[in-house]
Amino acid sequence: MLNPFARLGTLPREARDTLFLLLVIGWVMLPHVPNLPWWCSAMAGAVLVWRGTLAVRARPLPGTWWLLGLLVVTLVGTWFSHRTLLGRDAGVTLIVALLALKTLELRARRDAFVVFFLAFFTMLTNFFFSQSLAVAAAMLVGLLGLLTALVNAHLPVGRPPLLQAARTAGWMALLGAPIMAVMFLLFPRFAPLWGIPNDAMSGRSGLSSQLQVGNMATLALDDSVAFRVEFEGRPPPQPDLYFRGPVLSDFDGREWRPLLARAFNRFPPLRLLDPQLSTFGPEIRYQLTLEPHNRPWLLTLDAAARPPQVPGMEAAMTSELQWVSSRPVVDLLRYRAVSQVNFRHGPQRRLAVPPEYSALPPGFDPRTLELAGRLMREHSGGDAAALMQAALTMLRTGGYVYTLEPGVYGQHTADEFWFDRKAGFCEHIASAFVVLMRAMSIPSRIVTGYQGGELNPVDGFWTVRQSDAHAWAEVWLENRGWVRVDPTAAVAPSRTGLLQRLVPPRGVFATAIDTVNPNLALSLRAAWEAMNNGWNQWVLNYTQSRQLNLLRNLGFQSPSWEDLSHLLIGIVVLVALAGAAWSWWDRLQHDPWLRLLARARKRLQLAGLDTGAATPPREIAARVTTRFGQDARGLADWLLKLEAQRYARDPAASLAELRREFQQLSWPH
Repeated sequence: MLNPFARLGTLPREARDTLFLLLVIGWVMLPHVPNLPWWCSAMAGAVLVWRGTLAVRARPLPGTWWLLGLLVVTLVGTWFSHRTLLGRDAGVTLIVALLALKTLELRARRDAFVVFFLAFFTMLTNFFFSQSLAVAAAMLVGLLGLLTALVNAHLPVGRPPLLQAARTAGWMALLGAPIMAVMFLLFPRFAPLWGIPNDAMSGRSGLSSQLQVGNMATLALDDSVAFRVEFEGRPPPQPDLYFRGPVLSDFDGREWRPLLARAFNRFPPLRLLDPQLSTFGPEIRYQLTLEPHNRPWLLTLDAAARPPQVPGMEAAMTSELQWVSSRPVVDLLRYRAVSQVNFRHGPQRRLAVPPEYSALPPGFDPRTLELAGRLMREHSGGDAAALMQAALTMLRTGGYVYTLEPGVYGQHTADEFWFDRKAGFCEHIASAFVVLMRAMSIPSRIVTGYQGGELNPVDGFWTVRQSDAHAWAEVWLENRGWVRVDPTAAVAPSRTGLLQRLVPPRGVFATAIDTVNPNLALSLRAAWEAMNNGWNQWVLNYTQSRQLNLLRNLGFQSPSWEDLSHLLIGIVVLVALAGAAWSWWDRLQHDPWLRLLARARKRLQLAGLDTGAATPPREIAARVTTRFGQDARGLADWLLKLEAQRYARDPAASLAELRREFQQLSWPH
């Protein structure tokens, strides 16, 4: 039986080139599969396989009716999937389907060029959905593949090896790399390159402005990166790494919402109340790289008294100590902030505390209300701090468990936690604790965000993941204001002290790696995330402000985007002129025919006949005969043979023969 690879070697060139192009197109389409409707992926794959089969078997391509029918299916399917034929998602669906269908018309070179450029455009659309290092590396492979196919299409007839075309494509990419680097550094950036207005960010996980008891446990199963932090100097202790997000104070019995919910849906932020914040102790300066989450809030280390330095955005602080931006974060965002972990905020007298922070919905959690009454009777005369400590003591000694799988809670969530299940994730514990505090008329609220993180030993950045999402409580105490209380730490001190996270069951591959070498998986992940972080910092976060900083380093006093444009145009013109000069010089230096003609011109110039650089050999021969007569007849004949050697279909003399004759010529004086 013939080896399949050996059989590929026996195929005609057209079939071989078609199969290679289909393979590259499939590679370019592959990252789109999670973002496409299932029917589009299935149809594109089937069409590519069909076209490859036709090429191998040398069968005729389908007729016009087949193509029209598939086109109608594409349009109808796109409409039913997206309810439109316009926009990012519908447009990408159409371009992928049309690229696959165009391969069924791959007959002439013109069709091949259309397929090439459709594939180049499809490759670019991958960055609408992800600009990660993995996607960029995959598209670099796709770019080299498409360049190889394009070069191969221009090679002469025969069977030139694909390796030859790939080598030429590689050199083309290397020669174009400096141009790409200059364009990347200097092309003015007015907005994120891959952002499309009003695109919804589907599939993004992260914190929400609502908290339904039980939904944060699912977020803990997500091990993706939420943000990275680079501290200037020594970072604070890990138990102090509380990154503040939405503050939730409005409770309807099942779901917590922020009191300032309207402020999170209006941009720019409202003019909000003074949080009455005072900070003390050493300042902690850091740079935070936030992954897109399609929300306006800016995560900061608790607490930041000054606005984060966010390029292109304004930031405002709510009365609940949360920073919000002037628009949602829909792209990777890097900003600087200054925080102090020792702080005090909020009013010092009870009359200044809004009553909403003590409100509970009627008809919920009756047993928790009874527990609150019992604690108040047992600590009669005790202040709010004593009642709070009593509740924390119950959590420490009552057999409560911190778990990712507490089961589904019913209507009375606080009752089920305190009396029935005694198990929960951080939001179960925080919610039940705040309900108990409010039942004792103590103002309290839930704060969501992230706690902890891990230091990447490769690049020195702290990586905070979605699995580090956390919920804690803030309790108002007389003369102290709002005080952070983490009831989860009372149930499981290792959650915030030793930073021991609950992890979901691991897969077979990860378990196998841990069995062979427990540290191997951690080392590989740290190295990969360091590479991703470098990509984020130096490529995705190369903003207009960094461009202007580059110009300042080059000596510009007050750089602007006009300066960027002028500098870019100047570099392009200089490079074009240098390229033209080098090309002319290279042709003059490396063309042996031109070198031989230049030697003849130089000898004639010494004899007093200046022929000029653009005069052809035939005209030079005529001038030689006119100037020197029949004595220079041999030189004139040699010049005519030199021109024939260059332009005649079958030259009578080779260039080597002409060189030998040149040495024997009799030159006039």
